[in-house]
Amino acid sequence: MSSADAPQTIPAATVVLLRDDEGHLETLMLHRTSTVAFGGMWVFPGGRVDEGDRRPDDSDDEAAARRAASREAAEECALLIEPHEVVPFSHWTPPPEAPRRYATWFFVARASDGDVLVDGGEIHDHAWLTPREVLARRDRGEVDLAPPTYVTLADLAAFEQVDDALAAAAARQPLPHYETRWAVTEDGAVALWAGDAGYDATDPGAVGPRHRLWMRQTGWLLERG
Repeated sequence: MSSADAPQTIPAATVVLLRDDEGHLETLMLHRTSTVAFGGMWVFPGGRVDEGDRRPDDSDDEAAARRAASREAAEECALLIEPHEVVPFSHWTPPPEAPRRYATWFFVARASDGDVLVDGGEIHDHAWLTPREVLARRDRGEVDLAPPTYVTLADLAAFEQVDDALAAAAARQPLPHYETRWAVTEDGAVALWAGDAGYDATDPGAVGPRHRLWMRQTGWLLERG
């Protein structure tokens, strides 16, 4: 499918809530029920940008996305985060063939104090886990992740403290933008992003730099460089 024929993107936002626990960085993961979008997956709090998140004097889409991320955190897990407290981490645009194309701002923020409460409907479970543990559980087949969630966790696995992760996020210039292209090989699906030798032609066999996620039956592999 060409970009011109692709469904229009839907603005969305998600916030990766972080905390320090016994010297390790943990992130809040929510388990979505199987009957909603991204059903059955473990995700970060988030959802589409509503009209109520917008203001007439907004200079760009980021401001509304910040409000959406703050609102979704309150709605989905009862943790209160102010819009100015979230730090941009990345932006993701699904491939043209995706049935629902949520163009999503990813933010990171230190979790506020308080108990996590989920509604038992759209979200029916939650867990505080280190990024490495979530990735390990995916490798063991215990949790299902979307590629943006996987890549975000892989990036956060490099940090042991929330302060370090937030400082690194604030220093990300330019902000990483991922416009995914899908390919299927004998080994499984592969997501390609700008900077990969096979990105422009959607050719995973192209020789050169790598910026991709292999989603093989034997395991997932993130390649960069």
